[in-house]
Amino acid sequence: MNRKTFYFSFLFFCLILIQVLICNNIKVFGYVNPYIYIAFIFVYPFKKNRFEILSLAFLLGLCIDSFSNSGGAHAFTTTFIAFLRPYFFRIIFQKTDVDYEFFKLNQEAFGKIFNFTVTLTFIHHFILFSLINFSFDNYLRVLSNTFLSGVFSLVVYFLGNFIFSRKQES
Repeated sequence: MNRKTFYFSFLFFCLILIQVLICNNIKVFGYVNPYIYIAFIFVYPFKKNRFEILSLAFLLGLCIDSFSNSGGAHAFTTTFIAFLRPYFFRIIFQKTDVDYEFFKLNQEAFGKIFNFTVTLTFIHHFILFSLINFSFDNYLRVLSNTFLSGVFSLVVYFLGNFIFSRKQES
């Protein structure tokens, strides 16, 4: 097992444990909690063959569903944003399929990373809360949950990224 495979395997299991043991138990205002497990989908390397990320995203969501008793909502939403990821990659980073091999997320401008992360996070949260609150009567609750949980998730994600990233010295 090479170093990169070990790192992403470790990250996969750590994000599941952090989400299940810590984040699912945080309830701000009684219903808002961060969903940081989707960070795995953001940082996973871009490859031309999307089967690997789609499979891992489904497995990630399925693990969260099994601990959260959410009936497949997380599996669907993580697979969906993993499916959309290359489209936003092309739009936001203005890259093509040829650039997948040489692309590193941490070498891009913060604004592009922010737009990429925010877009996929809010898509994930909107679909997740729409599936969980499966009713047109709850549209305000869906929108408020999407916004508040999205902001909270992004703050936790960027704060964690800032804390755990190594400063590169010149």
